[in-house]
Amino acid sequence: MAATSRLNRRRVLKGGAALGALGLAGLAPALGAPAPKSKLPMRGHIIIRNAYVMTMEPGTGDIKDADVHIRDGVILAVGPKLNAPGAIPINGAGTIVLPGLIETHWHMWNTLLRSMSGDKPDLGYFRTTAALGQKYEPADMYQGTRLAAAEAINNGITFVHDWCHNIRSLDYADQDLRALRESGLRARFSYGGAQGMSNSQGIALNDLQQLERDWQKYAGEGLITLGLAWRGMGGNNPATAISPEIYKAEIEAARKLGLPISVHASGSRAAVGQVATIAKAGLLAKDMQIIHGVVLTPEEISAIKDAGASVSLSPTSELRIGFGLPQTANLIAAGIPVGLSVDTVELTGNADMFGIMKFIQNIENGKSENEFKLTARRVLELATIEGARSMGIADKVGTLQPGKRADLIMVSTRDINLGVFGDPAHMLVTAAQPSNVDTVMVDGRILKRNGKLIALNAAQVTREAAAANAALRQRANWW
Repeated sequence: MAATSRLNRRRVLKGGAALGALGLAGLAPALGAPAPKSKLPMRGHIIIRNAYVMTMEPGTGDIKDADVHIRDGVILAVGPKLNAPGAIPINGAGTIVLPGLIETHWHMWNTLLRSMSGDKPDLGYFRTTAALGQKYEPADMYQGTRLAAAEAINNGITFVHDWCHNIRSLDYADQDLRALRESGLRARFSYGGAQGMSNSQGIALNDLQQLERDWQKYAGEGLITLGLAWRGMGGNNPATAISPEIYKAEIEAARKLGLPISVHASGSRAAVGQVATIAKAGLLAKDMQIIHGVVLTPEEISAIKDAGASVSLSPTSELRIGFGLPQTANLIAAGIPVGLSVDTVELTGNADMFGIMKFIQNIENGKSENEFKLTARRVLELATIEGARSMGIADKVGTLQPGKRADLIMVSTRDINLGVFGDPAHMLVTAAQPSNVDTVMVDGRILKRNGKLIALNAAQVTREAAAANAALRQRANWW
């Protein structure tokens, strides 16, 4: 794979002057060597040749031995034998090219706590997250989110929903957003509360408003958007309920700013009826994403559909923590936009979207006792175009279509776990792994090439995250 996909080194060296003349000299690091620290590769003029292209566009579908022509972050054309004078070629033979994977809900900050949720109550997810989250310093937010971002890129994820619920001051949000900007990912940053905060305490709305006013300096050339990580109305137990004065002020502030809203609701037996409560209060709307929804009733599913809201499913965490089984088929049948979620690697261990796709298909087929209930192609749509629809970004990404932004991945089919080319959707959902992701492009920037991260130094990221984790444990006396 490496020998066929690498650019001819001599050609790249000879073309240096031409790249400069075209204003593309910054592309050279993206095609071979790591970019300077904190500097993203430049967008360029590129054509991927002779790949198996899965456009995920209903009217176009898959194209064998096809090219993808990209310039300045925009897809110009998709098809066989495209004419692209001056474009830098990438050999796509032996690869599947498809839209980048869309992740729709991830507590990226607690990636610093990877696999720390234990097997007994005093080491459970919620206790561990709250206890250690309260000992975080702003720099820990940066380290956790940067580690998550590096893993996302490595695994073929090009969009993340950074659901940040440990904002202890604006400095915490600033450091989390810094990590997103440096990674080059496309993202939504959803502003939330802090670990350990009382239900009688609201999130810092003044800080949210200030963040929105200053958003231009956080947005990473428009790749990052702002949302609200709403706590909802609290639990069914009156002792854990949030007062109307607080939850209404939070949601009204977000809507006044025009921000999308995301909320954990109806995720477990302890949370039965939460979506119905939100709907009854007149707060369920098109701008809202429901996370988990494991115990949704048929009436609640209808309410979500009628409101035009979306749902995010995280089967690996929902199973690991004991919430139950996702209602994928019911939600799809209702016509609700559905996306897939990493949720938290503190609980699940990794951010493998290929594994998440496989879980989603196998759970649904197992529940229905039907091998054909949920097809691999439909699952792949959830991870691409349907995920993009659920996040309100389908006009920009989610399919490979002229005019859309160039967020895509190249998956090697020559690795030992693939090797035999069959149905490409089945290959990606049932057999592919993050190690098969050869190339990752976000907004026309190459962030991974020949299996190696470009904009982030993997060794540095992991070394500094490990040191931050050790220091955090020491502060918290957590061993």
